[in-house]
Amino acid sequence: MEEIRFSNAVLALEPQMLAWRRHLHAYPERSFEEVETTAFLERELLAIGVDKIERPTKTGLVARVFGSGAGKPAVVGVRADIDALPMPEENDLPYRSTVEGVMHACGHDGHAAMLLALAKLLVNARTSFCGEARLIFQHAEELPPGGAVELLRAGAVEGVDAMLGLHLSSNFDTGVFGVKSGVLTAAVDRFNVLVRGRGGHCAFPEQCNDPVVAAAETVLALQTIVSRRVAAGEPAVVSVCEVHAGTAYNIIPNEARLTASVRSFGAETRALLEREARRVAEGVARAHGCESELIWEAGYPSVVNDEHLTRFASARIEARFGKAKLLPIGCIMPGEDYAYFLEGRPGFFVELGTRNTAKGCDAPHHNPHYRLDEDALRFGLQYEYDMVRALLDGTRAALER
Repeated sequence: MEEIRFSNAVLALEPQMLAWRRHLHAYPERSFEEVETTAFLERELLAIGVDKIERPTKTGLVARVFGSGAGKPAVVGVRADIDALPMPEENDLPYRSTVEGVMHACGHDGHAAMLLALAKLLVNARTSFCGEARLIFQHAEELPPGGAVELLRAGAVEGVDAMLGLHLSSNFDTGVFGVKSGVLTAAVDRFNVLVRGRGGHCAFPEQCNDPVVAAAETVLALQTIVSRRVAAGEPAVVSVCEVHAGTAYNIIPNEARLTASVRSFGAETRALLEREARRVAEGVARAHGCESELIWEAGYPSVVNDEHLTRFASARIEARFGKAKLLPIGCIMPGEDYAYFLEGRPGFFVELGTRNTAKGCDAPHHNPHYRLDEDALRFGLQYEYDMVRALLDGTRAALER
C-alpha cells in the first residue's frame, strides 16, 4: 500500500481547520445573505495576517498573500464557495445548524475552512513562493445568477494567471481525487412554463380547458426530449422539479405553472433542449385547448479544465498521495459557477471524495442527512498548498506554454 504523506504544517493546522468548519456549519446563511459568514471570515483573515482583504461585493471576499521568494512572480487564484442551502438539517451533531431551515448540505463550509487554513499556511511560508496567492471566498454558488459572475465583473480575478478550485464530493471515497481534463461540469439552465386554460367547476370539466391536465401531460412529454431527441451517447437531463396549480379541491384553475432544470454538455445540445422544450410545451397545450408560455433562463456554463494544468495537478496528487488516490472521471451533471472565473485564463477544478460509509458519511449532497468525512479536509488543504507553491515557484514554467 502506498504511503500517504502530509506535511507537518498541514497536520498541525488541522484542529483549527476543523474548528473553523464546524463554526461555519453551525451558522449557515443562504445565497446572497452571507453577511455574518463573510464577517467571520474577515475577522479570521485579519488575525491570520494576510496582506490585503477586499470586499468587492456585498458578501464576497478576496484575500491576498504575497510571497517573498526569488524569481518571476505570478498570480494564482484559489476559490471557495461559502453559501448554504434553504433546507433543514436532520443530523444529530454537536455543531448542527442553529439556523432553522438552512443547512450546509454541499460541503461549502469545508471549502471555506480549507481556504482559511491555506491562508494561514501561506502567511507562515512566504519565502516558499514568488508572487501572489489570491484567495476568493465566493458567495451564492447555489443560486443563479450566482456570486462568481458578480466577483468577475467587480475585478476580483483581474491579473490572475491561473485559477484553482475544489469541491468536496460524497460520490467518491475520502481522499480520492476525481480528475478530468476538458469539459467537467454540465451547463445549467432552467425554464418556466405557464399553461393558461379555462377554469370552472370540477363537476363540469366539459365546460373547461383544464390547464392541470395539460401541465401534467407536458411534464411527461418533456421526458421524451432526452430519450427521443438527444443522441444516446450525449449526456443530458431535463427534470421538472416544481408544479403549481389550483386553490381548492373542487375548482379547475385557469393556470398551471411548472419549473424545470436542464443539464447539458455542448452548445448544440443546449440549443436543441431549448428548442424542443418550447415545441413540446406549445404542442401539448394546444392539444388541450390551452396556451403556454415558456421562459428560458440560461444559467452557468460548463467548467472546462485546462489540459496542461490537469496533467500538472495529477502529477502532484500522485506524488503526494499515491496513484490509488487519483481517479479519472467522466463529465458530472451538477453545475458550477466557478466556470466564470475561467474566462480569459486557464484553470483546474477537482472533485475530492468525502464518502465514508463506516462513519455514516454517505448521504448525497442536498440531503438533510448529508455529512462529510472531515478527514477529507487535510487532503484538500495539502493539495491546495502544494499546488499554489508549485505554480508560484518563481519559474512560471507551469504557466507559460
